[in-house]
Amino acid sequence: MAAPYRGVFPVVPTIFKEDGSLDPDGQRRCLDFMIDAGSQGLCIHANYSEQFALGDDERDVLTRLTLEHVAGRVPVIVTTTHFSSRLCAERNLRAQALGAAMVMVMPPYHGATFRVSEAQIYTFFQDITRGLNIPLMIQDAPASGTTLSVPFLARLANEIEAVSYFKVETPGAASKLRDLIATGGAAIEGPWDGEEGITLFADLEAGATGAMTGGGYPDGIRRITDPYFAGRRDDAFAQYARWLPLINYENRQSGFLTAKALMKEGGVIACDKPRAPWPELHPQVRAGLLDTARRLDPLVLRWSR
Repeated sequence: MAAPYRGVFPVVPTIFKEDGSLDPDGQRRCLDFMIDAGSQGLCIHANYSEQFALGDDERDVLTRLTLEHVAGRVPVIVTTTHFSSRLCAERNLRAQALGAAMVMVMPPYHGATFRVSEAQIYTFFQDITRGLNIPLMIQDAPASGTTLSVPFLARLANEIEAVSYFKVETPGAASKLRDLIATGGAAIEGPWDGEEGITLFADLEAGATGAMTGGGYPDGIRRITDPYFAGRRDDAFAQYARWLPLINYENRQSGFLTAKALMKEGGVIACDKPRAPWPELHPQVRAGLLDTARRLDPLVLRWSR
């Protein structure tokens, strides 16, 4: 396994043209901006990438495009979540072969009611890690509707070699991270924060070593994590308080369209539309987002100028 990854690894949005097709040039500009803005790594095909609106062929195109264009400048995590063990395993090995640094997977789920038992989840993670020489991050998120207990996550980490990173986005994330670190010990290589950083400071206090946020302002998130990891807790708290209105706006108002709206406003991309049937941002929501962002002067609003 690679050396431990830590820091800010934002989710890369998927850039579409006005007609809903992929925009390769816009995607490359998005990647360049996110690296220039201080991303210490990137994650593709996550929920904030609108992965649920992508075809398998498009996933393959974007994975190859991303890894070739990033070209080792930062490590790239590829989300490979699928209900099927077989298909998830195939996605994992394909991502590894293309140069992914890590894969991220949610437990198997489908719709509102299709779930499997804890024993089957254990077998699922056994099956999908065969042949993996890169780490696997378990995404512990409410979207899956699956409860993953601390003892179970610790068991997975201790018994399945590739399982070593955990993105915790559940209510009480800081408490769960703290308990996971205490229970899993050295097997918990990467306890990470998620959910746009809305609980970032508490999660850092609990021992989080990474943050997977939205992709619009990694420079702002770095202003929190860099001083914290350097031992300057008060500076980190001050920056968290300063950036929290924008973090909160993304988390509670503009959601996964935040990064693309900011990138379009700053000239990084030409189109910030989601794929139908997801609605575009309401004009007042967009105006509120941009007003909040301008008060902080993130790089995204001036990168292309």
